[in-house]
Amino acid sequence: MTQNNTSPVCDTCKQNPNGRLKRLGVEIENSDYVIALAGNPNTGKSTVFNSLTGLKQHTGNWPGKTVGRAEGGFVYDDSSYKLIDLPGTYSLMSTSEDEEIARNFILFGKPDVTIIVVDAGRLERNLNLTLQILEITDKAVLCVNLIDEAKRHNIEVDTRTLSKELGIPVVETSAIRGVGISELLRTVDDVAKGKIICKPHRIKNVPKRIDKEINKIQKSIEQLYPGLPNSRWIAFRLLDGDQDIIKAIKNGEFINDR
Repeated sequence: MTQNNTSPVCDTCKQNPNGRLKRLGVEIENSDYVIALAGNPNTGKSTVFNSLTGLKQHTGNWPGKTVGRAEGGFVYDDSSYKLIDLPGTYSLMSTSEDEEIARNFILFGKPDVTIIVVDAGRLERNLNLTLQILEITDKAVLCVNLIDEAKRHNIEVDTRTLSKELGIPVVETSAIRGVGISELLRTVDDVAKGKIICKPHRIKNVPKRIDKEINKIQKSIEQLYPGLPNSRWIAFRLLDGDQDIIKAIKNGEFINDR
């Protein structure tokens, strides 16, 4: 009897025979694109991070914070990417230090693409954060992770309908097994380079009186910060009395600590 010692090959390796992916680990200086990795806790976000960067992380703390910061890099199709793993959060309402860091980086750090990692078996819970992120950025990819676990519980995700409803690409993955990672890479690359144009879901059916006020505030913000892609969301937060956003507007503290 002979023993087979070969290990399974992930689909990234099988579908990229020409080496389109090169993991850089912590060698991430002078990257072409910056990618934010966001999601609820326990969605396999760290496993996605490790799958893309080669199981290596550069760790430290966010400026002025006690929360850890992990980043790594990879090259895909001759473009270099810096991947920032944001703290796992359930919302972006800035009620905790983790939420504040995640929100401020997506809002002010202006990542070229935000990968939102969700648990395929707990979509309803995870989509709350997804919808909040889509109010801030117009470049995002939804990574529906843990699909193998979901299928074991007879849960199937209609990714085509989900993509249509959210207005962004949706990719199924099982990051721990390497399944779907190659498609995720290709999709992120296409969004970063403008080959895929996202039209994210935004708040609709706003009462006319509120919408009128939002439009007035939005115009003032755009005069201060021309080209800001999320001025309408900022206007909503100002109207809601968000003290962090009010302070950022007053002091010009639109950080970019990429």
